Amino acid sequence: MKLIVFDVDGTLVDSQHHIHGAMSAGFAAAGLPALEKEQVLQIVGLSLPVAVAELVPDQPPEIQARIVEGYKSAFMASRLDSAAPLYPGAMACLDALSARDDLLLAVATGKSRRGLDAMISAHGLQGRFISLQTADNHPSKPHPAMLQSALSEAGINAADAVMIGDTSFDMQMAGAAGVLGFGVAWGYHAAQDLRLSGAALVAPDFASLTRELELWAA
Repeated sequence: MKLIVFDVDGTLVDSQHHIHGAMSAGFAAAGLPALEKEQVLQIVGLSLPVAVAELVPDQPPEIQARIVEGYKSAFMASRLDSAAPLYPGAMACLDALSARDDLLLAVATGKSRRGLDAMISAHGLQGRFISLQTADNHPSKPHPAMLQSALSEAGINAADAVMIGDTSFDMQMAGAAGVLGFGVAWGYHAAQDLRLSGAALVAPDFASLTRELELWAA
């Protein structure tokens, strides 16, 4: 058996508008001007308090905490209004991999468990993943704890696992856990940055990713 671990935001779902809108609301709640979307997207994948600290390192803890709470409230409201869409080809990829008897699927995401459960429910992905690792119970990426827990729950060795993600944090986490990292080109970090962070490849689309994973698993 082999294990394929997916990131969520920027990998399975295109949540950039929800994330930027929620961060802008968080900044407004703290009395600060909103940041450009490109700047906000660079911290996607980090746990929320770590992400905010990266964006405003000069602000005191109480202001950072106000941004975090404002983000949470706004993101929940946007999620209720509309679910972030799956990227084209994501469902077909999950269908193909789930159909194999020699593969297990898991998730390692900087989202909260509540946010992950909502995404899974919105897209009918219940039962697809043997392990669901979130920011609630682990240090932020690139710490390897989420991958280590996924490996433990699945009963799989690091040499038989691959991490799929769109950010340098995902690839660095994979390296720290001794897991192969496959990057995706449709997310929030540049392909060059993914390669510099240890990605063995950067797939241009889900069809290519599916083929590469099937070759890897053969």
